[in-house]
Amino acid sequence: MTEPSPTMEVNIEGLPDSEALKQIGLLIDAAHDAQSACGADRAFALLDELQQRDLTSETAALAHYFRANAWENRRLARTDREVWGWEQAEHQEQILELRRAVRHDGFKQLDAIRQCQILTNLANQLNTIGRFIEAIELWDRALSLSPQFGMARGNRGLGLSSYARALYDHGHARLMLVAAHDAFGAASAEDAFYETPDYTSARSGFETLRQQIAASIDIAEIHRKSNLHRHSLGRGAEEKRYRTWCLHNRLFINPLNDLGSLPIAARDVMTLPSITESSPSPYPPTIIGFFNQMKQEFVSARYLYYEGAHARSTHFSDRDVQLYNTLDYPVYSHAAEKMRAAFRLSYSLLDKIAFFINDYLAVGHNRNQVSFRSIWCEARGPKPWPLHQRFSTYQNWPLRGLYWLSKDFFEDDFQRVTEPDAADLKKIRDHLEHKYLHLHDSMGMARHSIEPDRLGYALSKDDFAARTLRLLKRARAALIYLSLAVYREERHRETEHGNGLAASMILDRWRDEWKR
Repeated sequence: MTEPSPTMEVNIEGLPDSEALKQIGLLIDAAHDAQSACGADRAFALLDELQQRDLTSETAALAHYFRANAWENRRLARTDREVWGWEQAEHQEQILELRRAVRHDGFKQLDAIRQCQILTNLANQLNTIGRFIEAIELWDRALSLSPQFGMARGNRGLGLSSYARALYDHGHARLMLVAAHDAFGAASAEDAFYETPDYTSARSGFETLRQQIAASIDIAEIHRKSNLHRHSLGRGAEEKRYRTWCLHNRLFINPLNDLGSLPIAARDVMTLPSITESSPSPYPPTIIGFFNQMKQEFVSARYLYYEGAHARSTHFSDRDVQLYNTLDYPVYSHAAEKMRAAFRLSYSLLDKIAFFINDYLAVGHNRNQVSFRSIWCEARGPKPWPLHQRFSTYQNWPLRGLYWLSKDFFEDDFQRVTEPDAADLKKIRDHLEHKYLHLHDSMGMARHSIEPDRLGYALSKDDFAARTLRLLKRARAALIYLSLAVYREERHRETEHGNGLAASMILDRWRDEWKR
């Protein structure tokens, strides 16, 4: 059978599902090569037709992946592409479709290489829009499935090198560049796996980037002086278990934790960069204390979640608390309330970050009406509100990452999202804060599937724990993006206004023994 051109009228009527999907894939590939808008449109029409069928889980997951590729074709076919344009409809749709593929029950039924392709494409999309922290974790996930997968290796190097350039801590930046150098070396090595010979230019490009880093820093010297593993994880066994868990889940406010479970990263060392104020004051800028508070809330939420998720016995505060048996296997405990508190704290941090941005960048919103979704918009005139001109093409990569992270969250006025379960996440928060969220074990959820609760929102304990952990990861990424966005803005202000005359104020750290 001949491969279709982007203009050929491909017809899948009567074809088995697998063959129909194959023909759609050939059309998408041809449309990509020709950067054909009509080819992409035809692919969408065929995918709509295919997805009306009763597909197997595997085929349904692949259909989401193919739809994402068709969105990429539509992006390439545009002649008005703006590299620094913050609003990118095609990127948004690709992320949504790729996430649908990854979350689909059929994803694990796909072969390892196909899973790697989907994870790598999703990571590439997130990295492009500034969500490099989440991208690195996805590339690592792909490499855990196929350690030789060349495009994950090489694109991970791209993400790490860009991350390094965004850092204000030069020691961290050098270690990040060494990791990028090693990733590029692995991508250009003989054992690197590429799906087709078409990737020859990519392999050579990764080798060129490796050589550029090697020429700019002394890799061997940094390796010799760096001690990534011989660092304390705490004083006692319980603290060591906790810090090991944080490292494994990449939850330290420390960029080096994005390189993996390295003991050197087991400290929440990242703060705001140096801030320049236009008006003299004997006190530090207020936003430094604000960032301190957000950081403290995050680390407390992190530990509350850890305690709640790892509790193995009844807490004494739960004893002699009389509750009725409602026959639906409910989860009532001090440990469960710790996880609920972790969810609340993590979610609330996002609106606080918006409050920070509104003040620091003088966006001009009413302080009492700003939210993580609305901060980026003009917030006046008819809805939907347009993107604020302050941000539309602003070359601040971490800040753009924060903007795109906000698209993972659903609000009544902002319903276009990049996260498939964003509406459910908001429903959980609303019921947790204002209504009735009740947690159950698996037996209880079986009952509620038969007889839904008219008053509350039922959720399994394990599902709630997984969503809370995911929320913690996003809150951690948001705090790092915020710090690096401030650093980029401070450099921009220096370039625009010059250094001028300034008096410095050195701030000491708040010692652990002072924390009460």
